[in-house]
Amino acid sequence: MKRFVRMAAILAATIGLASAQAPPPPPDTILVNGHVVTVDARFSIAQAVAIGGGRFTAVGTDAAIRKLAGPSTTTIDLHGQTVIPGLADDHLHDAGGGPGVDLSRARSLADVLAAIKARVETSRPGEIIVTNSDWHEAQLKEHRLPYRRDLDTVSPANPVVVVRGGHEYILNSAALTKWHITKDTPQLPGGRITRDARGELNGELIDRAKSLVQLPPPPPLTIESLIEQHKKLNAAGLTSIRYPGASIEQYRLLQDMQRRGLLTIRVNQLMRVGADTAEKMRAAVAALHVKPDEGDEWVRVGGMKLGVDGGFEGGWMRQPYNEPWGEGGTFAGVNTMKQAPYTDVVKELNRLGWRVATHAVGDAAIDEVLAAYEAADAEKSIVGRRWTIEHGFIPQADQFPRMKKLGLVISAQDHLYLAGPSLVNYWGPARAARTTPMRAYLDQAFVVAGGTDSAVVPYPPLWVIYHFVSRDTISGGVLGADQKISRREALQVETINNAYLTFEERIKGSIEPGKLADLVVLPEDILSCPPRHIEQMTVVMTMVGGKLMFRKPLRSE
Repeated sequence: MKRFVRMAAILAATIGLASAQAPPPPPDTILVNGHVVTVDARFSIAQAVAIGGGRFTAVGTDAAIRKLAGPSTTTIDLHGQTVIPGLADDHLHDAGGGPGVDLSRARSLADVLAAIKARVETSRPGEIIVTNSDWHEAQLKEHRLPYRRDLDTVSPANPVVVVRGGHEYILNSAALTKWHITKDTPQLPGGRITRDARGELNGELIDRAKSLVQLPPPPPLTIESLIEQHKKLNAAGLTSIRYPGASIEQYRLLQDMQRRGLLTIRVNQLMRVGADTAEKMRAAVAALHVKPDEGDEWVRVGGMKLGVDGGFEGGWMRQPYNEPWGEGGTFAGVNTMKQAPYTDVVKELNRLGWRVATHAVGDAAIDEVLAAYEAADAEKSIVGRRWTIEHGFIPQADQFPRMKKLGLVISAQDHLYLAGPSLVNYWGPARAARTTPMRAYLDQAFVVAGGTDSAVVPYPPLWVIYHFVSRDTISGGVLGADQKISRREALQVETINNAYLTFEERIKGSIEPGKLADLVVLPEDILSCPPRHIEQMTVVMTMVGGKLMFRKPLRSE
């Protein structure tokens, strides 16, 4: 009997050893004859990759990867093209567009006014004319906004609201009249009603002053519209995005899309609720019925979005704006949430276990954020929890040690690429050139994740990389050349650093065995091609989880 037991044990061990040494199943797909920039810890370069079960299973030479193929393996010949990890955007609201007047292709004030006039001519008397938000005055040859008097020339009777980005409206006279906005209307806390050099209203409403206007409700967000947007993003090379403050309704739509197999992009969503006290925030969080960090690699909750200042035209600074926007040294931006209530809300979110991401453009805004984060940290450490400053346009040297002590991650975007000339006007050339100081952030050893703030800035991630390595702008030349970063650094910012931001650096962000098979194929080597080609090249292929989400025909295939 003992001998039988020993023989059985030997047999079981032999079977187990054979199983352990059994070759893995053939990959579903292999990509060969390429230039694979892995963005691993050594920034290795390979020729080919194998994918199985939605993950990379091997990375290596053509010969080694071809040997792994089985009868059912799909082989994609890259014909020497470049493979990089899937690109990510850490701050993307949407892909632009909408039912309003499209100004994205306007290149002059005349173009803007012509587009608005065309809509007026097909509208009912008194009907409100609203533009889409995905444009900026820096794309116009005049480098300025269309103001009230400009708009009156094409729409003397219909109210017009020009929406610029997420922080500003410009109204014509009919719109000012409709909403009873006059020179006697008091300034709203956290907002600004601006005037021209003669002291007359110029139609511009900044941040919370926009609440004086009640726009027609936008069309409801639908799964179909999200699918359409995600396809656009896939075509640009995006495989992961982070929505920076969206509704619970959008989150539920994304969950539904995941259940139905309709997602083509990985989504991390920051929640945003209207709460300006600790008590209101506690109640709002409870009403969400969402847990911090819930989800998986397709849809995950990333934290709570807050904000303390404006955008291009309202970032809160320690020093006044350049004249005439500084209004005689009295205007230094807009503080949209005061220190005391903001700190109370931040501390409450920390007690509830939520990660906080705060919009802060100017250095004074960053001061407020750091004071609140430090107060929260004193109660319960936030170190290692990857809280963020969103945007961080104008940090100062004295703020870096405080940011480092808290273990903050920087969420940076390429606003300067689009808005350079405007920022020179608002803040002066020295401050504008310092905007989003990538070199300074990286030299201070911060982890910096990158994105666009689309639709405020166009969403193509290759434009982000181009701007970060060149500091070139669409219409204002190079600004702040001392803040250029290397191509390797920029690629890390758009890939592995974004994965780090969302606690996913172990499962995505680089091309390594075991990681999610998210990749982009480019026609040229992004590490060595002429700089302008980074901005100009188009994506050849995008894969998410090993599945083709976008593809153009490959050369000779």
